[in-house]
Amino acid sequence: MFTVSGIENKGSTVELMNCLIVSFMFAHLYFLLFLWCFLDLDSSSADDGYYSLIMRGGKSGSFKMVEPYKPPPTKKSRRERNREKLPVTTSSTEIMEQQIWKEFPEDLLEAVIARLPIATFFRFRSVCRKWNSLLASHSFSQQCAEVPQGYPWFYTITHENVNTGAVYDPSFKKWHHPCIPSLPTKIIVLPMASAGGLVCFLDIGHRNFFVCNPLNQSFKELPARSVRVWSRVAVGMTLNGNTASGGYKILWVGCDGEYEVYDSAKNTWNRPGGMPLSIKRPLSLNFRSQAVSINGTLYFMRADPEGILSYDMVGGVWKQFAVPAPLHLTDHALAECEGRIMLVGLLTKNAATCVCIWELQKMTLLWKEVDRMPNIWCLEFYGKHVRMTCLGNKGLLMLSLRSRQMNRLVTYDVLGREWRKVPGCVLPHERKRQWIACGTAFHPCPTALA
Repeated sequence: MFTVSGIENKGSTVELMNCLIVSFMFAHLYFLLFLWCFLDLDSSSADDGYYSLIMRGGKSGSFKMVEPYKPPPTKKSRRERNREKLPVTTSSTEIMEQQIWKEFPEDLLEAVIARLPIATFFRFRSVCRKWNSLLASHSFSQQCAEVPQGYPWFYTITHENVNTGAVYDPSFKKWHHPCIPSLPTKIIVLPMASAGGLVCFLDIGHRNFFVCNPLNQSFKELPARSVRVWSRVAVGMTLNGNTASGGYKILWVGCDGEYEVYDSAKNTWNRPGGMPLSIKRPLSLNFRSQAVSINGTLYFMRADPEGILSYDMVGGVWKQFAVPAPLHLTDHALAECEGRIMLVGLLTKNAATCVCIWELQKMTLLWKEVDRMPNIWCLEFYGKHVRMTCLGNKGLLMLSLRSRQMNRLVTYDVLGREWRKVPGCVLPHERKRQWIACGTAFHPCPTALA
């Protein structure tokens, strides 16, 4: 079971009932009946929000307001006030519970649970065995696939605990520490790519690949490759369909142009063919930049010649694009947002350093600057030798900025053009804040299987 600090598996049935009722207030009149029967409409202090909601749909004369200057002797919570009204409306309470919870449509219930925050879903799995078994339900998996993807999460590796992953949830600005016992502990494994909620790992010796879902601990060690490459390799990952249930493909490419593609549907590695002679080798790939996936095509950054290398995972076609890098650019990485290819990097001139964002212009194949980090943040980098690592490239970027004097984590929302500071990662039972060594972004999916 998924165990994460900060996500306690002590779900409350009452808490989930309230969440479900609020989620379906637009579809069920029972919620309105619930308000009429149980909320204390004679109080205007704690329930002003509910009172104003009902006032817009009814007549003001039908409600009695609390007389001024006569407050109750003691302030009571909403739960206590509702409990006092239970004897008066016992019959209606029993009817509502029977109609809502005993005859509630299963598909409707799964649709609500699939739209809960991931942390809330795992907390409520402990309510009953049926809800705990939702991870293996095909219908629930389909419901999850229909939920629009929100912000990606970031699976990161800390410097001093390379085999202990730390997962950051940007929606709640919270770090989680998943326990994945299947990952090997005697060797260092690094997150390289992701697709459909699955994360692809490669051991530091570049020998073995692993695929895992950090949420439900679904784990798979990929078969040995037919080609042994001991040098560094670039890795990309795509889905065969819209979800991980349709399978996935993984591509690795080495500096000498050797490459292989793994297909989970066949559980084998294969070599579709050779690279075109027009592509210059050896490939001077930027291994600090992760591959970008757009509509089944992977894009890799290369340094000589400056530009982008692409591979169509369906058609098996390699292409090369000459794209000159911006001036005074140091650390940089590719990113994507809604099908657009972006570039994030450090712009360093003299003693000043700033993080900038560019977008690739399709007609001219030139980079156009679209945003940069606020100046007040960049002043902190002045005179320092700063290194940058991009930990995610899926619309929301996480950047690790380090020097001898500082260590910063920030996120950048490409669409909203919003910069945010990330709280430091503290491992369980540790007081020391860790700096992030590497990582990758993934969209959390509780039902994806490796």
